[in-house]
Amino acid sequence: MKNKLKDNTLVSRIIPSQPPVEVESDVHVVKSRLEWGKPAFTILDVRDRLTYNQGHIMGAIPVPIDELRAIVSTFLDENRDIYVYGINEGQTAQAAQILRSDGFKNVSELKGGFAAWKAIGGLTEGVIESKVTHN
Repeated sequence: MKNKLKDNTLVSRIIPSQPPVEVESDVHVVKSRLEWGKPAFTILDVRDRLTYNQGHIMGAIPVPIDELRAIVSTFLDENRDIYVYGINEGQTAQAAQILRSDGFKNVSELKGGFAAWKAIGGLTEGVIESKVTHN
């Protein structure tokens, strides 16, 4: 037990803990975390799979909102930082509320969603995105 405590102390000195995520986050915050390699967060895209496949934030995990409650708890820790975005602000807020009510502590609504991400030049992928960037 003593070695485990010592290891955790060493890790916390090497990788400082992140401040808690805000209820809402600007896309610049998430882009900065990605660019600086700040660990331990997940981006969830709760739009339908067809929309997700057309284009999404690179690395975002697709979990349609109607499947959110059943799927997310099977692969995410309740203390993980989660940034969520949907088709609009209403869907994003609904998804965040579902996650919070299921015990996830660090959930942030990504303001402006995919459109805001694209507007700041964030990395994207998907069927339409690959056509746009390669033409």
